[in-house]
Amino acid sequence: MPNSANRLLRVAAARADFLDSGVQGAAGVPDTVVASWERSHEAGVDVMAPRSEYTEDIDTESLLHRCAQPVLDQLISDIVEMPLVVALTDSRARIVRRIDVSPAVGRLLDRVELAPGFRYAENTVGTNGIGTVLEAGRPISVIGPEHFTEQLQPFACTGSPIIDPVTGRVEGILDISTLTTTWSPVMHALVKSAAKDIGNNLLMDRSQAQQAIFATYLRASARSSRHAVFAFGDAVFMANTNAQNGFDADEQRSIREHATFLMSRTGHTSDTVTMPGGRLVHIRGTRIEIGSAVVGMVVTAEVISRGRRRPVAAQGFGVQRLPSAGVATAATTALAGDLGRTHTSVVTGRSPVWQRACDELRSALEHRRPVVVMGETGTGKFTLAGELFHSLYSGARSVVIDATQADGTQFDGAQFEGARFDADSRVDDVPPLVEEVDEPTLMIVRNIDQCSTDGVERLDALFTQIGAVDGPVWFLATLSDSALDSHLPFRQLLSHFDGSIAVPPLRCRTDDLNAIVSALSAELAGGRSVRFSPEAWRIITHYSWPRNISQLREALDHALHRRPAGEIQATDLPGYCHTVSARTLTPLENAERDMIVAALQNNGGNRVAAATEVGMSRSTLYRKLKSYGITA
Repeated sequence: MPNSANRLLRVAAARADFLDSGVQGAAGVPDTVVASWERSHEAGVDVMAPRSEYTEDIDTESLLHRCAQPVLDQLISDIVEMPLVVALTDSRARIVRRIDVSPAVGRLLDRVELAPGFRYAENTVGTNGIGTVLEAGRPISVIGPEHFTEQLQPFACTGSPIIDPVTGRVEGILDISTLTTTWSPVMHALVKSAAKDIGNNLLMDRSQAQQAIFATYLRASARSSRHAVFAFGDAVFMANTNAQNGFDADEQRSIREHATFLMSRTGHTSDTVTMPGGRLVHIRGTRIEIGSAVVGMVVTAEVISRGRRRPVAAQGFGVQRLPSAGVATAATTALAGDLGRTHTSVVTGRSPVWQRACDELRSALEHRRPVVVMGETGTGKFTLAGELFHSLYSGARSVVIDATQADGTQFDGAQFEGARFDADSRVDDVPPLVEEVDEPTLMIVRNIDQCSTDGVERLDALFTQIGAVDGPVWFLATLSDSALDSHLPFRQLLSHFDGSIAVPPLRCRTDDLNAIVSALSAELAGGRSVRFSPEAWRIITHYSWPRNISQLREALDHALHRRPAGEIQATDLPGYCHTVSARTLTPLENAERDMIVAALQNNGGNRVAAATEVGMSRSTLYRKLKSYGITA
């Protein structure tokens, strides 16, 4: 049996060895679980008392919830009287609904906060059947001691991503949980089938959205017969004659990317964008909404200038690992991640949304305005802010504070304005030291949305003190987009800032992807010349990269370790990247492709052994390889 007592005992022993000695102690444990343990450990998850997050802002009227309702009703009727609990989450691992088929199991899960409103992301509660599924992008079962934290050891859970068949994005997770002793492989089949059905419902619901986009497009075209009109949505792209004749393919792609960026934000839908050829274009958009979801946008575009302006260099895009706080001075550059030295621009950003973010942030730094730099996880908000600051103020200083530790973090001997923080110094010791500053000094608060209530009080006092300083000292903060619809304590600090700047996600920077991949590969390879096979490059360019550049960096590092010399092949990339084919795959096909890729990797590309591992005949495997475009 997959969850036999002997197997669970071996996993428990391997987990203990991992906690003592690291990954080398996890022999015999599935790679997916070991990778999750590593991520959980790096995220600082407490093995005994993980930090869970709760929000009341859960959307129970969303498109996902609506499409899942009939599937959940059928699933519950199929598993009635079984000792199970079913949970539905959104794309951020927040539980939006829980159904207790077994009230007894439900009461036990209450003790570990598997309940609506709580977030079961891997970086907060460790390896589990929700957060780990979201990270891996495929169905996973986590049984007993495979969980990273002690409190989840009694449980077994199987989760499957709910994938939108049109966009290929993970819209949520469907999870079935039970006790370790009652887990059965049938749970894997049940949850995969139900998740696929929810995905199909998303596809059927899409027709309503397409009709709404088309109707709005026709009205805009009739009103603006002399202007270029575009319509964008999932699997929808329309352009009138003026749009097709007035803008080339690169410009149309830039307009689409900027429209996608505006769709994801609240507020204004008009903007001025610089095209790849240098023309300035004013766009006015109309969002198409169904319920609470934005499903598309119709855009009117008008050229307002034909001049060319200087390209904006992308001032670094990787996420650097820094201590809790550091200062970029001659004595402490290593401590602060070397933000003070002159950095070579990693890539020239051509995407209009990236250029706009750089321009806005540069202007804020030049005018010394405190701003919030927002964006998805892994977009490079912190590094962009740090490098732009030091490019404008040569020899200046920057102080870095991690807001997750602002309630009492130590500064590891960093220096600020001639005063030294000793081992007992804390955040609330900073204000008395800041009295008068002669040279430009910027304080960067990372992840301000993760600040605790105590941390908010200390940072509030610090920001107030900085505002009273006589000299060029100011601050900015980075903020994750995912926190914008929450009511976390950090919102009390936003009154200290003059504005916000949005850093675009990687999927809105297709013009920059080639250069970003080349720069990251050169950095990770350490002087080695890196080449990608056509299939590997196709996978890189088609994957959505939900964790943006940080995830791209991880994938390239993984591939370079698997292929220390020679051309990088598709199979060298992590399994989750293999979710895009020349045709659109169904969720079930995505899961099957991941399984085949993993089997090929486990068996060194041996197709016969891989067929045996996945339980297919060789002829069936060969047919699947061709159908999915897998190169062994």
